[in-house]
Amino acid sequence: MWLIRLYVRVLGQLGSDLKIGAVLALANVALAISAFAEPILFGRIIDVLTQAQSTGGRPVTFGVLTPLIVAWVGFAFFAIAAGVLVALYADRLSHRRRLAVMADYFEHVLELPLAFHTSTHSGRVLKVMLDGSSGMAWLWLGFFREHCAALVALVVLMPLTVFLNWRLGLLLLALVVVFAVLTTIVLRKTESLQGRVERFHSTLAERASDALGNVPVIQSFTRIEAESRALGHIIEQLLKAQNPVLSWWAIASVASRASATITITAIFIVGTGLHLAGLATIGEIVMFMSIANMLIGRLEQAVNFVNQLFMQAPKMREFFEILDTAPAVQNRPAAKTIDRFKGEVAFDNVSFSYDGKRSAVLDVSFHVAPGETVALVGATGSGKSTTLGLLHRAFDPQSGAIRIDGEDIRDITLASLRRNIGVVFQEPMLFARSIRENLQVGQPNATDEDMIAALERAQASEFISRQSEGLRTIIGERGRSLSGGERQRLSIARALLKNPPILILDEATSALDAATEQKLQRALEEVMKGRTTFVIAHRLATIRNADRILVFDHGRVVESGTFDELVAKGGRFAELAKAQFMATAPKPAPVVASITPASAQAKPA
Repeated sequence: MWLIRLYVRVLGQLGSDLKIGAVLALANVALAISAFAEPILFGRIIDVLTQAQSTGGRPVTFGVLTPLIVAWVGFAFFAIAAGVLVALYADRLSHRRRLAVMADYFEHVLELPLAFHTSTHSGRVLKVMLDGSSGMAWLWLGFFREHCAALVALVVLMPLTVFLNWRLGLLLLALVVVFAVLTTIVLRKTESLQGRVERFHSTLAERASDALGNVPVIQSFTRIEAESRALGHIIEQLLKAQNPVLSWWAIASVASRASATITITAIFIVGTGLHLAGLATIGEIVMFMSIANMLIGRLEQAVNFVNQLFMQAPKMREFFEILDTAPAVQNRPAAKTIDRFKGEVAFDNVSFSYDGKRSAVLDVSFHVAPGETVALVGATGSGKSTTLGLLHRAFDPQSGAIRIDGEDIRDITLASLRRNIGVVFQEPMLFARSIRENLQVGQPNATDEDMIAALERAQASEFISRQSEGLRTIIGERGRSLSGGERQRLSIARALLKNPPILILDEATSALDAATEQKLQRALEEVMKGRTTFVIAHRLATIRNADRILVFDHGRVVESGTFDELVAKGGRFAELAKAQFMATAPKPAPVVASITPASAQAKPA
């Protein structure tokens, strides 16, 4: 039953093409009827000829046979013409829907929460998309080309043979039932085996994707042989799991071929005996042999269909599992669209947990005025990035509320919320596209002049000018053709091009050298004027001039104030400042000069 439910759901994915699918299904019914009519009419023609000969009456004229011959030929040509049209439109429908389903899946996956992408390998997500959509395309194509007509012939029309000659009809039904039972046994034997095969396929895709995404590490640590051996081991396990499935289906294939011979032979022998007893005509024997031959062909199609359906089922179940995963963050029914925020941000007793056990953010409350620059500091895992992730709704809090300009952000459409917030992540996250295309992520309608201006403000124009093709330069997967600092500056330019009223800098300058960081810091200070800015930084020199600093510890805000105020308090922030000062004391880094006076006053060494 689960296989039938899965198949019905696959047909349901036809979506807007469901009406065309219904027309094709009706055409298949007509094809099945015409295919059945041909042997019946041919048998009638044989009976007319043999009866006239056996009774010694007047020879049969062509005029007597003409209606039967015309009908027989007419059904044959109808089957040919209709078959061509069905195949043509079935192909177009199948390919169109495959791409549509793939696009829907892709959009759905992009909307899924970060927790899903953290726990699910991108290689598996891509494999499921390609395998699932291709499997459904094959089922649609096969259904409208052959399988619908085969099912109609086997389930609806074959029982009607009992009315043509109940003895031969029952024999035919009995042979088909025996074959169906054998097929069911094969299905039961391979059900769990095929699921295991698909798990190995997913593991193979994940392993290969993981290795290809880390080629520099593999080459540097001479891991080529080890990775190849590990992949070979997975392939070996996959083959061990696949071979029993193939063996069972080989048995089913042999059984279908054997059934053809057995059925036709049985019909001929039993039919001959019935004819000699006066219980069947020669035309009926010819008719049933033709019907049996046709049904065997349909049975082979049905077996091939069930085989492929069973092989594709695990892939499609994975596809629908991901498709059924609900996005954690969605628009409310009456969500508002806001063109541009003023930039006032308020957290009101906000709490959030990833696993429902340990709080990542706990009862966080603070208010930020428009245009204010607020820095978030604290140890790794203290809740800084999670707090700002909640601001642009990477996830929603379990309790409390976040408001921008007095509006709960859950009452604002996701598109307008995120359009008003620019984020520069610690990891640049660039696309394997041109520099222009990466910048257009921030502003699709930006001109080259706009892009160059943003690059100059991000201290990136110098390295862009060194590129052979300028803005058209392809930067490789994740921007690997650029240095770490170049990638980060490009991501900063992308955020500046977006020109949002609220800006989030998550360790934005962590990948830059000291000289470039100083230049970029001055540029960022200029850019931050007039917009609300949140800065996450471990290097305290980068937040020296922040209007306010929030100190996080175990998901809570434990201190709040300016740089000098917090150092003077001698609390958690002063400890961080002292630790950083001591770690950098032997080096004449800018951070020493920036915090030495305040730290020396607060806590003399």
